[in-house]
Amino acid sequence: MKLVILGGGESGVGAALLAKAKGMDVFLSDKSQLAEKYKQTLVTNNILFEEGQHSEAQILDADEVVKSPGIPDKAPLIQALKQKGTSIISEIEFAARYTKARLIGITGSNGKTTTTLLTYHLLKSAGLKVGLAGNIGESFAKQVIADAFDYYVLEISSFQLDNSYSFHPHIAMLLNITPDHLDRYEYKFQNYIDSKFRIAQSQTKADYLIYYNENPPIQEELAKRNLPVALLPISLEKEMARGAYAAGNNLVIQANSKLVLAQEELPIQGKHNAINSMAAILTCQLLNIPEDAIKAGLKTFKNAPHRLEKAGELRGITFINDSKATNVDSVFYALESMKRPVVLIAGGIDKGNDYTQIEEMVMQKVKALVCLGKDNSKLIAFFKDKVPMIQETEYIRDAVSLGLELADPGDVVLLSPACASFDLFKNYEDRGNQFKQAVEELVTKNS
Repeated sequence: MKLVILGGGESGVGAALLAKAKGMDVFLSDKSQLAEKYKQTLVTNNILFEEGQHSEAQILDADEVVKSPGIPDKAPLIQALKQKGTSIISEIEFAARYTKARLIGITGSNGKTTTTLLTYHLLKSAGLKVGLAGNIGESFAKQVIADAFDYYVLEISSFQLDNSYSFHPHIAMLLNITPDHLDRYEYKFQNYIDSKFRIAQSQTKADYLIYYNENPPIQEELAKRNLPVALLPISLEKEMARGAYAAGNNLVIQANSKLVLAQEELPIQGKHNAINSMAAILTCQLLNIPEDAIKAGLKTFKNAPHRLEKAGELRGITFINDSKATNVDSVFYALESMKRPVVLIAGGIDKGNDYTQIEEMVMQKVKALVCLGKDNSKLIAFFKDKVPMIQETEYIRDAVSLGLELADPGDVVLLSPACASFDLFKNYEDRGNQFKQAVEELVTKNS
């Protein structure tokens, strides 16, 4: 079988290694230059590859193509493959064919990474043989070569779901659906909703779908679809006979048994993290993990960087790095969890954002807005009469200095951009790291 892999990042190289292990005729092609570590891996394993170009004739000769999630369907090469009738799949779809493990798939516009890491941590600390993959960590396909785990916890983006067909999670989580990446979905929200619901397309009555009950797009879509799967709703507003809900300061989680937890016992705070935590704990219950093991795991969990991460403190002002907030909904959750006045640093590449989602929250909590981006016109136009003070810059150090200048003791300077980072940074991690470094320099200088 001739397998072509488009894209030579973590997922592409992992897929190439799995294909080689299964005896396929593999060729990897990347229009950009490959990172040295990936190039070395391909050379060591005698896998043919090219970089800086796509050899169309060779690619069109493929029996099947594994496509990087970063390549849009409208790319001419993808259109040519479709016209030819070539099967185009994601690394997630490809890897899932070769594992005996049970799969736990997690998607949503926000909260995927936190929920994936928490679920993985709780399962692992309870003693299960569990792998972590998808949009996080080491390639799923690479891990499947040894297939040493009984479970995989997978963070899955809409782009990965777009080219998945028979991918079958035993437990799927749909945390929320809010407008995001609309530039990839013809600016049609329904297309994006359809993409997210692909996580449940192969599920059966023996499987589970955990979802947030108060998310209108999920509710409307569930009413339209007759899914055979067992539904487990999570609510912040009403009691659920089966699923999970908030009751005052407690969370009640009940799948196979009933567990009551005080919200203050959670390692991550805020309403959005209550939803994320309930989803992770429901999964533990479905896999018969004892209550004491769940509670012990919660006590030792540490979230990943760039998600409401404290970056430093100076003159009674707290700096918080929420660089992972690349859409408006994420910023809503960040602001909602703030108990003190906020100087908000936002901006970058707008993905079709609708700022009305956070308008009221900004007016309540934000005393000043620092726009960090090459083109801040949309942000400024929307918030000019809604925030007392607006400044703009293209430099992270200036943004941090302005934050200090505009804040008073007891305030928070919050980097929560609502936008992609590629105008000024390599990615959101680079943006977050530069923010933390700028804060550290400012603290050292003023200490």
